[in-house]
Formats: sequence, structure tokens, C-alpha cells
Amino acid sequence: MTSDLLDRLPEPQRGLLRSAPSTRSAVPPMLAVLSGRRTFQDGRLLERKPDGVRALAVRHAGGVRLLSRSGRALNATCPELVDALTEQRCQDFTVDGEIVAMRRGRTDFSLLQQRMGLTRPAAVRASGVSVQYYLFDLLCLDGRDITRLGLRTRKSLLRDALEFRVPMRFTPHRRHGGQELLDQACARGWEGLIAKRADAAYVHKRSNSWLKLRCSAAQEFVTGGFTEPEGSRIGFGALLVGYHRNDRLRYAGKVGTGYDTTTLRELRRRIDELRGPRSPFDDEVRERAAHWVRPELVAQIDFTEWTRAGRPRHPRFLGLRDDKTADEVVREQPTGGSLLATTCAGHGSAHRTGGALPLRCTESRQDESIPAPRIGLCHCDARFNRDWSAGRWSGSAW
Repeated sequence: MTSDLLDRLPEPQRGLLRSAPSTRSAVPPMLAVLSGRRTFQDGRLLERKPDGVRALAVRHAGGVRLLSRSGRALNATCPELVDALTEQRCQDFTVDGEIVAMRRGRTDFSLLQQRMGLTRPAAVRASGVSVQYYLFDLLCLDGRDITRLGLRTRKSLLRDALEFRVPMRFTPHRRHGGQELLDQACARGWEGLIAKRADAAYVHKRSNSWLKLRCSAAQEFVTGGFTEPEGSRIGFGALLVGYHRNDRLRYAGKVGTGYDTTTLRELRRRIDELRGPRSPFDDEVRERAAHWVRPELVAQIDFTEWTRAGRPRHPRFLGLRDDKTADEVVREQPTGGSLLATTCAGHGSAHRTGGALPLRCTESRQDESIPAPRIGLCHCDARFNRDWSAGRWSGSAW
């Protein structure tokens, strides 16, 4: 019985348990704060930040509900995850995690987008895109709310309460490494890391107890318009995007790359349904032949840095975020240092993290005609990625 797991907790921890609500409604997930910190003295667990869609899963009273961050039901979109959750011997739990699609050992948000809009079983099968569910937190277990327990304890309970086999994955962690681990993560093409306080309770809001360490300056933007395609291009030319500041939608520029033919067609269909008579941006937008749309779609955009004018440099479209609302989108400001993570100590230098994963750094080559910061590319051995895939990244953390 998984209830034995709670009975075995020390008395001070058992005193933190509460009765879980009889009706498990959608609740806001805990959110991380973007940070430039790379060293930590406050007991952090370092986890991979998957490039996917956040999802809470509730199994209670004989049924399973898979919910997006905004509370949208995902059961029809990810039936294999619902099946895996239903097959668990534990029959009463609430978990938090990230749904991802994998391509060549990396999470791929663009690939995931081919799946997340589908709800018909035939369309899901025809997509050919399989998904996995990386779990990193446990909120309720056997009718008890455990969110006031520390993260390390919750993760230990999660690992013991559920069975992990594809498509269910346990998110491993490291307790040390900081910059070195982030360099390795970025070299493997990961989105970044999350540094979580090991003793922190789970709160249903954004908290400094969880810090995002990103490999690039990617974030969400609101779509407010588009331009017409030119030449042989189909669909549209570029999306016009922005973010909220002081309750106003500020224009952040246009995004013209990152689309394949299918995406151009599908996005044009969706933005045509949102056409509006005037610009939703507070600023003047000087784009020739611009068309305006209601600011409802949220796009994930990758870019190298913010310019002094407040625009993303070299933006590239990754996909739409149906799990986030446009009202949530603001310009993310890192705390405690610079935003970009991947820097090397020097040409040909080697680093080790806890005496384990060797990291080789070399100087990058880049086109000097393109205005962008010089970035060192760090190449680590393949064992790091194998260890993640095999779930061995936690090292001696347990």
C-alpha cells in the first residue's frame, strides 16, 4: 500500500499533511522565476528543463484527468499517458510534470506541436508523434495533500509511489554543478535547467524557490498581427508579436523564420479567424501591409538576446502555447546575473562536475557580420545524454 509511505514519515513531516479535497479541481501549478544565478548555497536540486507542455495529472475516484497549465483537458490528446496513469497500482494521486516529444534524444517542442492540437484518436495515431510524461513532483497521495512537505521528500515519495516505464518518466536531478551542468545541458541542445530549493513547499504560484536557468533567451510572445508573404512563400510573411507591460501590449517586432509549409498554412488559418480592424499594440507599428488580429495566440519564440530597443534579436518561431493565456505573457527579467548561460572558461579547457562528466570547451566560429554576442560552444561526451535518458542523472542525490 502506498499509504505506508506516508505512515513511515517522521512525526514532524506527518504533521504537515492535510486532507486532500474530495473533488480534485484544476489548480494553478508552481512556476519558476527566470534567473541569471549559476551558483547556489541554499540547497538546490538541479533538474533538466524539458522543452514541452506543462501538465498536472489527477487520479481519483477511479478516473484520470490530464490537465494543461490553463486547465484544458488533455485526455483525448494524450491517450497513451492516460492509459499509463490508469495502470498505476496507486489509485489516488496528483502529479506535476512536462509532456514532451523526443527527436534524436532531445525534447523537440516543434514536433510536440504536431500532436498537441489533435483530439481524435485516428488523427493522434496518424501523427506518428509519440509523447512521454516527465514527472517531477507529487502533490497528493492517498487522500492526503503533501504540498507542505519539502521537495526532496515529495520526489522520494513520487519515485516510490509510482512505477516508471515508457511513457512515464521520473525526472532525475543533481545537487551540485551550477554553471558546469548548465554548460553541458546547453551543449546537448537542452532548453536549460530548473534549480529548486530542496526544502521548499509546493505553492500554486510563481516562486523564487524555483529558478529557471536558460540556454537561450527564449520566451512566450503574444501574436497581434502578421504580414503578407512575398515571392514563393505561402501563408504569411512574419508574425507581429508583443508582450504585456503595465497592462498594455508592447510591440516586440516581427518573427519571420522557424516555419515549415504545414505550419505556415495552419497558422494562417488560425490567425485569419482572429482578424481585427486595428492594431492591438500600444506602440506604433511601422510594418508595410500589416494585418491585425485579436491578441489571443501565444507563440514560443527563440532568440539570441534582447536589443537595447527592447526587441528580440534573431527571433525564430518554435510553436504555439495552448497551455498559456495571452494575459500571462510579460517580458521575463532574469534575477541575479546575465541571461545567457553557455560560456566557456577558455579555448580547449576541460571541466568536471563532481569528478564525473568531462566537458570539453572550444571557441565557436560565427559570422562577424551578424551583430550578436560571441558564444562559446561547449562539447561534452555522450555519456551525459545517455545518463539522462537512462534516468541515472540523480547521482548520489538520494
